[in-house]
Amino acid sequence: MNTKNYIPHPIDTSDIQLPEELSPLLEAMAKNVHEIWAQERMNQGWTYGKKRDDAKKYHPCLVAYEDLPEEEKVYDRNTSVETLKLIIKLGFIIGKDNS
Repeated sequence: MNTKNYIPHPIDTSDIQLPEELSPLLEAMAKNVHEIWAQERMNQGWTYGKKRDDAKKYHPCLVAYEDLPEEEKVYDRNTSVETLKLIIKLGFIIGKDNS
């Protein structure tokens, strides 16, 4: 497999504006993105460390979402925002069952 020539081509979602009512979903998704990432890292043998060390499998972000630095939360939120925008761009409707 030749990865040198890989050029990402994400679907352009810049024309999609997320409705304000999705804000709680966005934050819940961002937290879950972190939880899934952390669980996978821990399953691979990673543990918390003040500094990232790939050889020792230490990572400073193996903490609760609420304890992450804001820049890390922004990364998770952006992943969630782009996922929601893609869902809408592809014609799916996101709604909440209020029953």
